[in-house]
Amino acid sequence: MSEVLVACSHGTDDARGRSAVATIVADVARLAPEIDVREAFVDVQSPSLVEVAAATTPAEDVVIVPLLLSAGFHTYVDIAEAAESSGAAAAGTLGPDPRLVDIVVERLHEAGARPDDVIVLAAAGSSDARAITAVESMLTAVRERWGTDVTVAYGGVEPRVPDVVAQLRAGAPDGARVVLASYLLAPGFFLDRLHEAGADVVTAPLAPDPRLAEIVLDRYRAARDAAGARTS
Repeated sequence: MSEVLVACSHGTDDARGRSAVATIVADVARLAPEIDVREAFVDVQSPSLVEVAAATTPAEDVVIVPLLLSAGFHTYVDIAEAAESSGAAAAGTLGPDPRLVDIVVERLHEAGARPDDVIVLAAAGSSDARAITAVESMLTAVRERWGTDVTVAYGGVEPRVPDVVAQLRAGAPDGARVVLASYLLAPGFFLDRLHEAGADVVTAPLAPDPRLAEIVLDRYRAARDAAGARTS
């Protein structure tokens, strides 16, 4: 059977975000030329995940890998339903992962963050408690790696980024900067909101970075092997 990896992202109308996500897909195809890598989206862009999943055949060994940092509605509903209806396997999300911690901390250094800065790990957020737990796992790891306290805030749920920035600024020593460490995959709506939240510094998103493709392939292989074990 031929191996197929469906790289499924949310989709965005932001050209920068589309380009950043496309680099992940291209890196996956470059690292694993033996795998047929196909792109799909759950919203905004086409082809839709439903279309891509429906076009697969029984002669193909298909794994859907979410290009998402944390699990939520799109993984537990959209991707799960597409996998079930097409007979594909569904892989886990990219995070949490130590390599994502590496990238977050590198982005802080690249942005000129200092030890006396007030750091906020800024994520999109989700109403799904499992997604929040995953972000909190990343928060703990980033704190340990950065070496000072790091606070968490979200773009879509409480505690919201602008509120956290305002609270931290009010309690920070004179001259201390508030730095948002973007826990976002690519530019787009949420990154734009971070730049409007009143922080002194906002780091770049995680993509592009070749380590993201390595994580995608690890998730793919784990799901493929688990599916094979269940059918053997």
